[in-house]
Amino acid sequence: MIKKMRRRFILVAILAFALVSAVLIAGINAVNYVQTTERQDEMTAMLIVRGGLSQEMQPPKMPGEPPKAPGFDDNRDIREFGREAQFTTRYFLVTLNESGEAERIDADFISDIDEETAAEYAKQVISSGKEKGYYKHFRYRVKDKTALFLDSEVQLQFIERLLILSVGIGILGIAAVFVLIVIFSRKVMRPFEKNMEQQKQFITDAGHELKTPITSITTSADIAAMEHPDDEWIANIQRQTVRLSKLTANLVALSRLDEAEPFAEKAEFSLSDAAWEIAESFTAVAQAKQKAYTQEIADGVNCYGNREAVQQVISILLDNAMKYSAEKGDVKLKVYGKPKKSIIEVENSCSFERAIDPERLFDRFYRVEDSHATSTGGTGIGLSMARAIVEAHNGKIEASLPGEGRICFKVTL
Repeated sequence: MIKKMRRRFILVAILAFALVSAVLIAGINAVNYVQTTERQDEMTAMLIVRGGLSQEMQPPKMPGEPPKAPGFDDNRDIREFGREAQFTTRYFLVTLNESGEAERIDADFISDIDEETAAEYAKQVISSGKEKGYYKHFRYRVKDKTALFLDSEVQLQFIERLLILSVGIGILGIAAVFVLIVIFSRKVMRPFEKNMEQQKQFITDAGHELKTPITSITTSADIAAMEHPDDEWIANIQRQTVRLSKLTANLVALSRLDEAEPFAEKAEFSLSDAAWEIAESFTAVAQAKQKAYTQEIADGVNCYGNREAVQQVISILLDNAMKYSAEKGDVKLKVYGKPKKSIIEVENSCSFERAIDPERLFDRFYRVEDSHATSTGGTGIGLSMARAIVEAHNGKIEASLPGEGRICFKVTL
């Protein structure tokens, strides 16, 4: 139980941290991408409106002055894009005629694109119908039949590197947090472990202490019954001491099921044979209670675990079905196999006066109808024991209502 709680704590904590990390990484990269793209779009918008002049049409530059991209205004654009932008901006511009052929190509401010490639790029983006976007490593903008391509290779590389770096740091962070959580989870779980150990020890000690007075009461009641055989009060004492004795034994057994390895001896066994051994004894019980009992146990169904414990689960489910099924109702047992799974199903008719929650049936001491449960001699922890045994085998048990007046318990091992 403690190990399972610790694993769940570690899983929930690491998932929460991973989720927060993923949101932060996605947010940082999304903001960076949007801001970078917006910056590129502002540049392309300015250049396509005010730029696009060939080198020959630029004003003469002063001796020693590096060439700058056309369209920049020294007063406004330098403040907006930076003083070096006019010298580092690389782009080309293509205008197509009505027939879709290149009418004008201005590639003076880029060195790795020839006119033929520039014309082909322009035809591709203009035919797409989009106003702006990325093509290859260029950010483009289209206005009428003119396409401007801004070299964005450096910006795209930065976006990619930031993504890789942030994801890498996030993974390392998750790994580091996982190690720390594993280390500190022992301290977190220690108070719960101590509390559960004390609880189990209390139940075990109380069970042993109750055995002596229960035995004394049972013996006294039996002697009194011999002297007064028809006394209903003595008969009631005998019934209640038997029930109390069973309840005490079940509580002690249930507390032992909370141990890390309640079943040390596990092996592969024939679930079909184990089910037959238990199921046959309930045929007489069904006849005595006037219940229609059927069983379908497939051959060759195997299971890995503790044979006696799995048989106890079948016995608990069948006993529960016999006790709580409707008067002259029916009980069905099915045992069959699936790939890597063994299935046990117990279905019976029922007639409860109020609606039931199938999941609550496995809670300790939960009763659907207290009066009916008391008359049947139930202790209220049988299904809790069944669930504990199944979970100790890494299996699953669930209850469902397949139809009106029907209830089904399904065990998957």
